[in-house]
Amino acid sequence: MSKLKGKRIFITGASGIVGYWLTAHLHDIGSEVTIFMRDFVPKSNLIKSSIFGKVNVVSGELEDYLNIERALNEYEIDTVFHLGAQTIVKTANRSPLGTFNSNVRGTWNVLEACRNSKLVKNIVIASSDKAYGSSDKLPYTEDMPLTGEHPYDVSKSCSDLIAQSYAKTYGMPIGVARCGNIFGGNDLNFNRIVPETIKSLFNEEKPIIRSDGTFKRDYIYVKDVIQSYLTIAENLNREEIKGECFNFGNDKPLTVLEIVNTIIKLMKKENLKPKILNEAKGEIKNQYLNSKKARKLLNWKPQFTLEQGLIETIEWYRNFFNK
Repeated sequence: MSKLKGKRIFITGASGIVGYWLTAHLHDIGSEVTIFMRDFVPKSNLIKSSIFGKVNVVSGELEDYLNIERALNEYEIDTVFHLGAQTIVKTANRSPLGTFNSNVRGTWNVLEACRNSKLVKNIVIASSDKAYGSSDKLPYTEDMPLTGEHPYDVSKSCSDLIAQSYAKTYGMPIGVARCGNIFGGNDLNFNRIVPETIKSLFNEEKPIIRSDGTFKRDYIYVKDVIQSYLTIAENLNREEIKGECFNFGNDKPLTVLEIVNTIIKLMKKENLKPKILNEAKGEIKNQYLNSKKARKLLNWKPQFTLEQGLIETIEWYRNFFNK
C-alpha cells in the first residue's frame, strides 16, 4: 500500500503529460489531490476525464507566490509535486523571459511557500536531463555540474540548483528527479518527436525529423516516470534521500532516427519514410543518463521496455484521434 494514500497532495502542471497520469494515479489510490493549473486546455485528458470533477482545482500562475502559499495552507497540503513548467525548447528560444519566469521564478515560489508551510512534509521537484547541459562525458551522473547553455536548459539548471539550495540551507525534505525524454498518452505538444510522429503516421504522412536524425536521447515511458516521482516522495523520510537528486532513464539511449523508425515499425507504416530537415538549432546533440543511483538507493527500475511503452502510447493516440 502506498504511503501517500489518504495524504493531501498538491500538484503543479497537472494538465501536462506527467501531471495527468500522476493526478489520476494518486486519486485512484485514495489521496486527496489539489491541482494548481494556469490554462484551461479543453483537449487535455485531465479536463475531459471524470477525475477533473473529483479533485480540488486552484487557478493561477506559478509567478503568483501568494496564491501558491494560500493553496498550501487552505488545503492543508502534506506532499508537493512540482511539475509545472514551460517545457518546449523552441518556445523557450522564441520567448526566454516567459520560460525563465515560469520555470525559475515559479520554482522558488513553490519552494518558498513550502518553507513557510507548517504542514508540508515531502517535496518532489521535476528537473530534467536538460539541466546538465552539453558534456563530452556521457552518460550523465548526478555528481556532474549543471551547465545549461540555451534558455530551456538554463531554466532547468537554475530550478534544479534552487531546489538543492533550499534542501541544504533549510533542511527541507526535497527530492529532485531528472528524467530523460518523457513520452506517453496525453502529450498534446505535437512538436515533440513521439506524438508528432504518431500523428503524422495516423494521417498517412511522412514523419518530420527537424535535426539530422543523429541526436541521441534517453526515452522513458510516462508510467515509469510516475513511479519515479512516487518512489522519491515515499522515501523522503530517509535522511540519505533528503536533498538528493536522481536520474531516471532506461539507460538505453537512441537516436531520433531510431525512435522514429521504431514507431514506424510498430504502426506498420514502413512505406512512410521520415523526412529529415536538418535544421534544428539551440539543442544539445547528445544527452543520456546513468540511473544506477536510483536503482541502488531507491530500488527503482523501469517497468516498461521502450516497445511496451510505445505500444500503449500508440493505442492511446488511436483512441484520442478516433474521438
